[in-house]
Amino acid sequence: MVIANNLNEIKKTIPEGVTLVAVSKTKPIEDIQQAYDAGQRVFGENKIQEMSDKYESLPKDIQWHMIGHVQRNKVKYMAPYVSLIHGVDSFRLLEELDKQAKRNNRVIPCLLQMFIAKEDTKFGLDEAELIEILESEAFSKLQHIEIKGLMGMATFTEDQHLIKEEFTSLKAIFDKVKNNYSHIPSLQLTTVSMGMSNDYLLAIECGSTMVRIGSSIFGHRNY
Repeated sequence: MVIANNLNEIKKTIPEGVTLVAVSKTKPIEDIQQAYDAGQRVFGENKIQEMSDKYESLPKDIQWHMIGHVQRNKVKYMAPYVSLIHGVDSFRLLEELDKQAKRNNRVIPCLLQMFIAKEDTKFGLDEAELIEILESEAFSKLQHIEIKGLMGMATFTEDQHLIKEEFTSLKAIFDKVKNNYSHIPSLQLTTVSMGMSNDYLLAIECGSTMVRIGSSIFGHRNY
């Protein structure tokens, strides 16, 4: 019951129009089933193999989000079923996603990951790289991916002012891209994915439409 209670308490704090991704990485199937039974349908994993094993074992109306760093050689394993890929941080990865989506006769929804943090451990594009991709002829030829929005991870810090600055910068880039590139068919910008267990309320305040929450639902992880 603990997981269900945690989930219900968090949902009370999340406004309508903001999607909750329950980050279930490293957690057993029983825990995910408990969250599912409490009404949760969107789950986030950071390893493709682990996500695929869970996909096989759990109800098929679950939307699986890949929230970790994606290796191109593993895309084929999730291409048949993944609902959204958060961490697309290069054009080469987009090309691979497009190729594998075509093989599976589907369009794969993606978020482009932006580098907004003041630390080197995070992945992502800067604004110039993002624009370069969107304006390239090669991008316009990709028929089997759909860019749903942007994702970013704030610096891991207690400094709320810095976190707010980073979230605000991501929302500003999202708004700019939405205004300037809405004519591109594969850009269907609806999602700003930012905010985790420790900063999701601030992220929502700054314009997040999707938050990724794990430990506050499932408890701390044992690595």
